[in-house]
Amino acid sequence: MSARFAFLCLSAGLVLSGCGWFSSDRYAPGTDPDAQRRAEDPYHTDPKYINPEEYNRNMDGQNTSVLSMLFSNNDTASAGGGGPGIGVNSYLWHASLDTVSFMPLASADPFGGVIITDWYSPPNSPNERFKVNVFILGRELRADGVKTSVFRQTRDPKTGAWADAQVDQNTPADLENAILARARQMRLSTAQK
Repeated sequence: MSARFAFLCLSAGLVLSGCGWFSSDRYAPGTDPDAQRRAEDPYHTDPKYINPEEYNRNMDGQNTSVLSMLFSNNDTASAGGGGPGIGVNSYLWHASLDTVSFMPLASADPFGGVIITDWYSPPNSPNERFKVNVFILGRELRADGVKTSVFRQTRDPKTGAWADAQVDQNTPADLENAILARARQMRLSTAQK
């Protein structure tokens, strides 16, 4: 039993020493000043280390707060409209938000490009409600860059319970076309400035 325990301890020590846990110069003075930060960020999620050239070009001399990165109106965006603080095409993102702005938002993720609305009942039809999911699929302004899903429910007048109902098959495509038209309009207005 003790030989097996000793073997396990020795194996664990070798594995950990290979990972750098027992490295004597891990935090030694005179080493790279960013070594500790890189050691604490093993998945390299810090933008400074993902693409240092782009990070330095976008961030030098600018306010680098998270809010300024998300909502800045700077010219560092690529030709397709994706900026440093948003993971998808910014024209499609803003056009999608603008197009579904009459509906309450359940969640919006600018990095993943997902917008999910809450249920919305039109004022002239209180016994039916709609929900929309918008997926922005890339950083370029393209016709296939946005995908929508539309859900519809109707209320049973007797019980008041909501039940899933059929959505017209053209509704998601019409919504995608409206988003694309608004995105192109926003891009043209930006280009004219």
